[in-house]
Amino acid sequence: MQQRYFRTFLLLVCFPAISPPTAWAHPPAFHKVSTQGSAANAPQNVCRGFVFQDTNGNRKRDPDEKGMEGARVSNGKEIVLTNEEGRYEIGISEDSIVFIIKPRGWMTPVNALKLPEFYYIHKPNGSPDSRFPGVAPTGPLPESVDFPLTQQEEPDQFKALMFGDTQPRNVQEVEYMAHDIIEQIVEEDAHDASFGVTLGDIVFDDLSVFKPHNQAIAMIGIPWYNVIGNHDINLDAPNDKLSDETFESHFGPSYYSFDYGPVHFLALDDVEWIGASERQRGHYQGGLGKEQMEFIKNDLALIPKDQLVVLLMHIPLVNVEDRQELYRLIEERPFALSLSAHTHFVKHHFIDKEDGWQGKEPHHHIVNVTVCGSWWRGATDELGIPHATMSDGGANGYSILSFDGSQYKLEYRAARRPASHQMSIYLPQEIHSWQSLTTALVVNVFNGTKKSKAEMRLLPDGEWKELERVDGVDPFLADIKALEAGSTPPNGTPLPQPSVTDHLWRGLLPAMLPVGTHMFEVRTTDMHGQVYVDRESIRVVAPPQPAPPARPRATPPTAVR
Repeated sequence: MQQRYFRTFLLLVCFPAISPPTAWAHPPAFHKVSTQGSAANAPQNVCRGFVFQDTNGNRKRDPDEKGMEGARVSNGKEIVLTNEEGRYEIGISEDSIVFIIKPRGWMTPVNALKLPEFYYIHKPNGSPDSRFPGVAPTGPLPESVDFPLTQQEEPDQFKALMFGDTQPRNVQEVEYMAHDIIEQIVEEDAHDASFGVTLGDIVFDDLSVFKPHNQAIAMIGIPWYNVIGNHDINLDAPNDKLSDETFESHFGPSYYSFDYGPVHFLALDDVEWIGASERQRGHYQGGLGKEQMEFIKNDLALIPKDQLVVLLMHIPLVNVEDRQELYRLIEERPFALSLSAHTHFVKHHFIDKEDGWQGKEPHHHIVNVTVCGSWWRGATDELGIPHATMSDGGANGYSILSFDGSQYKLEYRAARRPASHQMSIYLPQEIHSWQSLTTALVVNVFNGTKKSKAEMRLLPDGEWKELERVDGVDPFLADIKALEAGSTPPNGTPLPQPSVTDHLWRGLLPAMLPVGTHMFEVRTTDMHGQVYVDRESIRVVAPPQPAPPARPRATPPTAVR
């Protein structure tokens, strides 16, 4: 069954003649309900409509379907609440996206690719010409832009999948992702996750790869939200406003928010594009901008202070130019978390006063593991898939973010590895017995933080010894780079240079280990109390015996004359 499922996927993405239904590529965001009167008589700078309970699931507002009072609708800056009939009005321009902020216990429609349809795009003239097409002309504003919602159960405890940088350059790399990551998730029933999020760099500059990428992600079978990354924009755009046109045609607004269970999620666009000019090439920087900051301010004003808020972005928060204004909006909240990707290594920031944070407790910002690892580089395995080890020595993969009310915990999952694969232990294969005192065991805890603890012991019954956390380069990755620089390098594209990571732990072996094979056990405990164990063996040999002294050669007798 599963093989047939993936064969169908490969047919879809590899043969252009076999196309999915038109509705997959350009689905209407919502059914546009017509009412009496002419659209030409309605003010074009005001969008009107209803948020309603779509009890029969047909996406149309039928006479017996109730409106929803107090639903939040936004134009990307202001937020309005629906009245007792479920009706709203909001101002728009000729280039606007109107969207609903999904409330707890309700769900918007999703299309055939499991992409949530929570928005209406108003671009009467469509997007400007670009290398990759944007939004087709939407025509006049409908008289009523309605948002259907269906009821669903959303408990206090739930899970979400977090993908960093899937970043395929082409269909071949989409297949890498399908075999390396998606098959594992499908096999494990999507880890019982309620939805997933890709934290930007969905593709690698070629925006035509959005379509096959989305077809692959849809096989996971759960609603999937997307954050924009610096490789997801129109690089020929003259400014930031027009850099998101192709992204919008596939995913809707580049920033938005939604509730799930007791948690409020804010998906942000922190990629600020600065178009080319006579003086400079086009480039990006980390930034949010005034309009988006206004939306964030208005959005958080409607969220209770004691509700957990999770910020989703691509560029790490510590590299966003206007982050101080964002800090002021979230630092008084007792429960706030943020996630990004972008760097292709894992890091946990605990943002404090050194970066201008004024909250009582440091803010936890997670730089997530990337699906593509090191951009799908490295030696290939028997399936032709690069091992894609990241620059911190960690395996490529994804995260499972679990929530329980205002509490959370993060689990790292390495590609095509069991859940127990949370670290790599580095030991020489063989040492002499006298070398044990100066030989170190080094462990890379892939999702380790400064709040983690690592210990080792000699099996079967040695005492636990706490290891020291150190900053450094993963020794496995250093060995790989040495092989790549040698006379017989491994196949595949060379990996990037190693980065200095802060999730290494180190400890010396016991003195004078006896000759034989020994096994060491490593135990690590993370900031959430999750415990992981792994083991590694080493062979101890006797030092070479000194050669016996050479026997002196006999002196021949002197000849007698």
